[in-house]
Amino acid sequence: MRDLFLRALRGERTERPPVWLMRQAGRYLPEYRELRSQYSFLEAIKTPEVATEISLQPYERFRPDGVVMYSDILTVLEPLEFSYHLESGVGPVVENPVEGPDDVDRPVGDVREEIDYVGELLERLQSTLDGDAAVIGFAGGPFTLASYVVAGEPTKNHLPVRRLRARHPEAFRTLLERFADVTVEYLQFQAEAGADVVQVFDTYAGYLSPADYREFLLPLHRRIHDAVDLPSIMFARGLSGNLDLLADSGADAVSVDWTVDIADAREQLGDTPVQGNLDPAYLLGDPEFVRERTREVIESAGPEGHVLNLGHGVNRETPVENVAAFVETAKAVQR
Repeated sequence: MRDLFLRALRGERTERPPVWLMRQAGRYLPEYRELRSQYSFLEAIKTPEVATEISLQPYERFRPDGVVMYSDILTVLEPLEFSYHLESGVGPVVENPVEGPDDVDRPVGDVREEIDYVGELLERLQSTLDGDAAVIGFAGGPFTLASYVVAGEPTKNHLPVRRLRARHPEAFRTLLERFADVTVEYLQFQAEAGADVVQVFDTYAGYLSPADYREFLLPLHRRIHDAVDLPSIMFARGLSGNLDLLADSGADAVSVDWTVDIADAREQLGDTPVQGNLDPAYLLGDPEFVRERTREVIESAGPEGHVLNLGHGVNRETPVENVAAFVETAKAVQR
């Protein structure tokens, strides 16, 4: 339920934890695979009626408390005049990556015009759900987006963008600022179009040293969250020893990955609501194992200010019945 979700993000005690899953619309669902066989990925996300159907597929099956829009963090590359496509076995490939320090200061185009299909998607979701579940928008964070456009494709250690920081710190700063600019406008557009909640995925921020995070990224995270008049969630992996950085991001809630003990996270984050954090690999076990581990997360997180989720996205090999077990376990809680 939308109200349950929003109450948890305000830090309130809830009768049960609201629940949704990152990447809950995707390849583990047979109906998704069937529909996607008719469209390329970019065709699917840019066709609002198709993206709406995909977004609602897990809602029709599991009735989670939040429905996340079916889109991609790289959509904001378009207003900055980057082009990208998905390449089998590689992932997103940026066709015109940053070639050097003189290639980072890019003007931001008209976000509302160039990514208008996202606005229509959110309007459709809000109209269809009509308050029965929270509509969740999202955007990629500056460092994660910068990693893609500097390397031109996914990298394991994000060395190309870290090399830019080492050799050309001001160019690195400028590139992050351009992504912050476009992300602010993009999330404000999502709020206008009908999102109830937004999440910022700066997934790779943990690859920065704590000092670099504080200098380059933290002020931008604060600017992004402060600019959006909606409840916001911050997600980054690899910051288990530096949760205070996420707590200082300006987000209303912090989403933690599965390497973090959620009880420890609650202690470190104080009154800040938390989201997470079942290991996605646990959904590859049997349903009873999923239920047991899910109950452990719920108990450790406590009854106030907790949104149940995974510590990252649903794996494509996940059995559908295990996603059902995860959601049903949350809904069976009685406090």
